[in-house]
Amino acid sequence: IFLQTWRASIIPLLAVPVSIVGTFAFLLLLGYSINTLTLFGLVLAIGIVVDDAIVVVENVERNIQNGLSPYDATIKAMREVSGPIIAIALVLCAVFVPLAFVPGLTGQFYKQFAVTIAISTVISAFNSLTLSPALSAILLRPHDAPKDAMTRGMDKVFGRFFAWFNRTFERGRNRYEGGVKAIARGWGRSLLMYGLIVGAMAFVFLRLPTGFLPDEDQGIMFSLVQGPPGASSARTQVALDTVRDHFLQKEGGNVQGVFTVNGFSFAGAGQNSGIAFIPLKAWEDREGAENKASAMVGRAFGAFAGFKDGMIFAATPPAVQELGNATGFDLQLVDQAGVGHEKLLQARNMLLGMAAGDKSLTGVRPNSLDDAPQLKIEVDQDKARALGLDLTEVNQTIATAWGGSYVNDFIDRGRVKRVYIQADTPYRLAPEDVSRFYVRGANGQMSPYSAFSTLSWAQAPVQLTRYNGLPSMEILGTPAPGTSSGAAMKTIEAMAKKLPAGIGLEWTGLSYEERLSGGQAPMLYALSLLIVFLCLAALYESWSVPISVILVVPLGVLGAVLAAWITGLNNDIYLQVGLITTIGVSAKNAILIVEFAEEKIAEGMRPFDAAVEAAKLRLRPILMTSLAFVFGVLPLAVSTGAGAGGQNAIGRAVVGGMLSATVLAIFFVPMFFVVVLRLFGQGGHHEGEERDGEDPIEQRRREDDERRRDEDSSSGGAPAPQGA
Repeated sequence: IFLQTWRASIIPLLAVPVSIVGTFAFLLLLGYSINTLTLFGLVLAIGIVVDDAIVVVENVERNIQNGLSPYDATIKAMREVSGPIIAIALVLCAVFVPLAFVPGLTGQFYKQFAVTIAISTVISAFNSLTLSPALSAILLRPHDAPKDAMTRGMDKVFGRFFAWFNRTFERGRNRYEGGVKAIARGWGRSLLMYGLIVGAMAFVFLRLPTGFLPDEDQGIMFSLVQGPPGASSARTQVALDTVRDHFLQKEGGNVQGVFTVNGFSFAGAGQNSGIAFIPLKAWEDREGAENKASAMVGRAFGAFAGFKDGMIFAATPPAVQELGNATGFDLQLVDQAGVGHEKLLQARNMLLGMAAGDKSLTGVRPNSLDDAPQLKIEVDQDKARALGLDLTEVNQTIATAWGGSYVNDFIDRGRVKRVYIQADTPYRLAPEDVSRFYVRGANGQMSPYSAFSTLSWAQAPVQLTRYNGLPSMEILGTPAPGTSSGAAMKTIEAMAKKLPAGIGLEWTGLSYEERLSGGQAPMLYALSLLIVFLCLAALYESWSVPISVILVVPLGVLGAVLAAWITGLNNDIYLQVGLITTIGVSAKNAILIVEFAEEKIAEGMRPFDAAVEAAKLRLRPILMTSLAFVFGVLPLAVSTGAGAGGQNAIGRAVVGGMLSATVLAIFFVPMFFVVVLRLFGQGGHHEGEERDGEDPIEQRRREDDERRRDEDSSSGGAPAPQGA
């Protein structure tokens, strides 16, 4: 639409596969794989690659329109845009390369983005300095040259539309020029408006719910069953049947089947534990938000809440498999002062009670087997010795009879199998059955256990867990719908402060990584901005000019955080990558204007006029590159199905940031440029101070008089020497 010729359009298109294939080659050398993260980086890189080539082609086309031959137009265009292309490449690399050195699991996410985008950016810049200008000189034609068949066909089909578009764009550019002048002249009001924008950005950013990774529909669910302590496997099977009936009957259109396991769950092994695995149908067979895994989990919670003989929880696996067993938060209650198992258990139950009464939390549960009644057999050692019994045989006999014991191997049809012995079921159902077992004494006499032992019941732990060497109990939970994991974690921390002294809270799994990544984010943003500033300062050989580029960053971040807020996204790793990408692409648009303004000043133009002229000249390529980038990332923002959570988080943030950076930056960057030069004493006394309605000749005469008065005063009133 903007270039209006297939010859010009094909040049940016050819730059894409060249850069992407080159990126694959370097990824192979570095040992990276094609995965979700590297593909995300490549999608973002496509927009960057197209941008660089568009800048070259548009500038060549503009020079051809001014009467130059394609070859001469290319030479002149490269003199004009080589600096901005190098600057853009340096800025984007400066933004992403620091991410590659972040430690820990969070750094593994950042590193693959950073390396992929940095490599593609460098290759794109090299293409834009070599391949794109060569193709421009070969493929482009003077505007008065005879048109080929394809061009004539395009004119025939789209000629009227192109004519209307050009007229509309030219009128819009004239209005834009007036708007830029008005904003630059009224720079005081403009800076106030900019301050309000920065305040709004900070307000929205600080109120974004926090998280680590978005929940992903991975095509599978599971349901955990936890019966009362001491419950039999038959009672557990009833709960598992309830789970199977619910998913097969109520969710039959979304699930492939239900596979149940009695006697085991993620909490541990025991007769009162069970788990059900529910594979889901393909994403295209269950379209709509109501058929997503998270929606089915919510409905399952409501259905299982009425089950009285135990607890049933539905969950989905976490986005990173080895970090916990389910989505939500994961914490350890730790006995930091040695208060003992009983008080630790009381603190756990107290926390569970508070969580049950909080509407922002759901499914808060212990991830362990509860203390259960245990039958204790107290052996009177004196009586056993009087009966001539060996205490080792006493212990081994009851352990074998009630618990089972491995004794030997045997060969069955060529396979080695183990032999276990245990008392038959009717002889170990009740505590009194212990009297049915005998132990042979030294004199050969058989003595029943009732002769030398007593029975008693006690409540005791089934399993003991430790965290960092201290006694602990694990608790899992899920934020209620509309609540982020970060908000849920803050709620749990507030509850933990009410627990008895000596009981501490430690985050683990995904929750630990979420806290770690949240603490690293401000440092990453600050480091990216600092390196961008230093790169621009070296490029422009000035400490002041890069400020006009850095000031544009909040304009892009505003759109990113607004898009995240409106669409219900969390401030997680993917959004952080989107924000850092927004920093780079926001600076790109500013560089295009600032670079041309610097060139106009070098030609003798005043800073105000140079900024306005640069903004007018670069409006077309800025809109072209920005729209190309937005449409390149748009599929991520609207994607559904596998991996949609991460794709939406990155896509929506970058689309929102790019739109706001483009719409706002094209007006504010010229004003930033003028004001920065004025504040740092490089713009004289008059940039941006044209008076509405004043004749330009009269204004220039007034300014010359003011300058001569300044020169006279600086020389002590003496006449200025010749040539001064």
